[in-house]
Amino acid sequence: MTYLLSTAAVLLVFWLIMSGIYTTFLITAGVIFSTTIAFFCSKRLGVVDRDGHPIHLILGAITYWPWLAWQITTSAWTVSRIILTPSLPISPTLVRIKASQKTNVGKVTYANSITLTPGTISVDLEGNDILVHALTHKSAADLATGAMDLRVSRFEDNGLGNHSV
Repeated sequence: MTYLLSTAAVLLVFWLIMSGIYTTFLITAGVIFSTTIAFFCSKRLGVVDRDGHPIHLILGAITYWPWLAWQITTSAWTVSRIILTPSLPISPTLVRIKASQKTNVGKVTYANSITLTPGTISVDLEGNDILVHALTHKSAADLATGAMDLRVSRFEDNGLGNHSV
């Protein structure tokens, strides 16, 4: 029931933001349509659950997203320097790293975080193994340290009820 209500609330907020018009009729229509869509998504499609609507991760996101934004910024700076260097000091490599996350949402978050960080791309996710293409050996080695894996695991654990950061 919690996921059904939170899905309806998210849809309603999205409706209101995208509409930009706040008349009684449109707000009422938004409530009706958001609730109806959430109901059908839950009961008929079965996509409103812990994995399909991970609202429980919102508290962990408050600390994870700024950290990820910083990683993206610093990596973009590093990749820009590499591109602007006349000798183009790249050393493309494929590396397989272990994901320690317990849920599919956690593993996908880790793989997507790797891809969002310039200079690295998650090529394949199978079981707990992620195949990553890295622009340099250093970026592959940075991933191998497990710092991002640990950060994603903490993010995931906060959603599971463990509040240690």
